[in-house]
Amino acid sequence: MAKKKEGIVYFCNSCGYEATKWAGQCPACHEWNTFVEERVSKEKITLQKMDNKSEVHKLSEIKSDENTRINTKIAELDRVLGGGIVKGSLVLVGGDPGIGKSTLLLQMCRNIAESRTKVLYVSGEESLQQIKMRAERIGDFSESMLLLCETDLEYIEKVISREKPEVVVIDSIQTMYNENVSSSIGSVSQIRETTANLLHIAKTTNTAIFIIGHVTKEGTVAGPRVLEHMVDTVLYFEGDRYAAYRVLRGVKNRFGSTNEIGVFEMVESGLREVENPSEYMINGKPKGATGSIVTCSIEGTRSILIEIQALVCKTTFGLPRRTAVGTDSNRINLLMAVLEKRLGLPLSECDAYVNVAGGMKMNEPAMDLAIVLAIASSLHNIPIDDHVIAMGEVGLSGEVRAINYVEQRVNEAIKMGFSTIILPKVSMSKLTKKSGINLIGVSNVKEAIDIEREMAEPVSQLA
Repeated sequence: MAKKKEGIVYFCNSCGYEATKWAGQCPACHEWNTFVEERVSKEKITLQKMDNKSEVHKLSEIKSDENTRINTKIAELDRVLGGGIVKGSLVLVGGDPGIGKSTLLLQMCRNIAESRTKVLYVSGEESLQQIKMRAERIGDFSESMLLLCETDLEYIEKVISREKPEVVVIDSIQTMYNENVSSSIGSVSQIRETTANLLHIAKTTNTAIFIIGHVTKEGTVAGPRVLEHMVDTVLYFEGDRYAAYRVLRGVKNRFGSTNEIGVFEMVESGLREVENPSEYMINGKPKGATGSIVTCSIEGTRSILIEIQALVCKTTFGLPRRTAVGTDSNRINLLMAVLEKRLGLPLSECDAYVNVAGGMKMNEPAMDLAIVLAIASSLHNIPIDDHVIAMGEVGLSGEVRAINYVEQRVNEAIKMGFSTIILPKVSMSKLTKKSGINLIGVSNVKEAIDIEREMAEPVSQLA
């Protein structure tokens, strides 16, 4: 094997683009200040010829096995994965430090090991004693659960070949080391090559491998963006580490939907599933408060009720503040411009704060009508009836446009005890007749705000 002289190359942290000199902007993804310097030794490697080459098969002759998924016995996790763990898949789980990634996968390993399925948990960050202390809070583990504290990928591959586990967890990918790569642990080259080797192991041994990845301050997995393209599934664990709730969101999934979410609650014994997220998200909604209304969002195959809160007050500065938590701030600016232009509301003189209660991040257009009504309620200081729910997309002309899954949203609102639903008039024809519910169709935001005022009159008079 002939060696070449060591050199310096530059990698883009965002997309993995490689260059021979530093640049302020990546020519591939056009991100700024993402190039990092790495010293590598380029070697000319001669690949050995393989005797067992892959053969060409007709698609009609290949039989798909429907029973290749492993049930984790965690319904929320199985939902996000698309029905369970696919054998031979490589799954990337990302999230902020302390959010509960290791705890969730350790609970998953415990459930799988109970059914006599061999599981290997590889940790490069914690000792065996630390993992044991965390495992004791979760519960008892069977003998099918194996632990390994190692960072050398070559040795890990030997252990996988010897023990033949069906599920492997790597905690975390940033601590794994491939001795064939000369760069330091956690570098772009190490992460990329290590993931490529784990992908090869998963496909050749038909082993399901979960790798945990740290995230950057922007909320993306640390390392090259090509990492997300190599794996089969990308899951993000979201939420405030100091709050009780956690949201597991599927960003990429080759074996299922990418819109599914799983909701968990952090308790002393680990993570507990939230079977009814709607009840959890609107729990604690204030009674008779201004600027508060409930809407319905569709996440994958489930409908979730969430509370929209708005606070509008006179500004003391020349430039009003616009703050949004849990939704897109640009969307808030757009909706406020529609209210000011189409209805003449003096919002240019006010600060506005919009919050999606419960900590979830939602950007669905069907939330527009609820945001508009919450802003108008806070501006006019008129409370919205607690039994009213609103949903609909708002256009630049002030029209309320149609939304999808109307039947599913209405059924969820009825199940949670709401008596009045404000929705787009064009979507009324898609609904079947409902008993015990007042459906109000609106064609523009002016009609919606007028209805809001009419329904709030008894409340304001009583106040």
